[in-house]
Amino acid sequence: MKLSGRISGSVALLLVLGSTVGCAKLRARDQLVKGVNAFKGGQYEAAVNHFQQSVALDPNYPTARLDLAAAYAYEVVPNLDTPENIKIAKKAIDGFNSVLADKPDDLGALRQIASIHFNIKQYDQTKADENKVLSVDPNDAEAHDMIAVIDFTQAFKNETAIFQAAGLTDDGMGTVKKSKDVCQKIATANSALIDEALKNLQQAVAINPTYGDAMDYMNLVYRRKANTECGDDSARKADLAQADSWTQKAMGARKANEAAKEKKLQGGIDMSK
Repeated sequence: MKLSGRISGSVALLLVLGSTVGCAKLRARDQLVKGVNAFKGGQYEAAVNHFQQSVALDPNYPTARLDLAAAYAYEVVPNLDTPENIKIAKKAIDGFNSVLADKPDDLGALRQIASIHFNIKQYDQTKADENKVLSVDPNDAEAHDMIAVIDFTQAFKNETAIFQAAGLTDDGMGTVKKSKDVCQKIATANSALIDEALKNLQQAVAINPTYGDAMDYMNLVYRRKANTECGDDSARKADLAQADSWTQKAMGARKANEAAKEKKLQGGIDMSK
């Protein structure tokens, strides 16, 4: 059967377009591979360029968008909130948000965004991010731990400022020489933070019974709590006893983790590092 000129022309156009689209996808994948190789070689700027080209060639290529965002995230300097660092962080966050636009429950993207916000010291946003992670995976022990770390950081900052204004230094034992007024200021500033931190650390340890880092923070948070026990020495001593107990539990957890690791390796070399 002979096609009419109009139909045959349309078919030819479709074939050309299909070929062009297929070629673009192949080139996008080639750029992705080059980007991955550059990243592994420590050539991070080159990696970003390759990932950008991959996305430009195939905007609907999720792996390329994810890798581009990850490459930007790797360039974010931890604990630095300079304009330049925040600018890089925003590029990474925008990239991960583009992934979430198609897949709102992507845990990898959600966790990365939380980590980036933490690195640029946007702690309230980090807590909101970690709560999004927990809405998808309630058993994410690290998300619970991160919320507690932020609460502790804010509580410690509040406490330090109050002590400095009073000419005092925290002694880690409840600082019994502080005045009732100073104690009340600390309690007002920190009680809610301490309660939230302890709740999340308890959940983290319930999920992962050998979570040594969470146990270390249990010790630190209970010492913050001891500074809020205004006029109640028995409560202060109970908090310190809890703190000491969690220090011992953290040591036991690390020993258990090391023993499990040695058993898994059976005396061999850990090639996963």
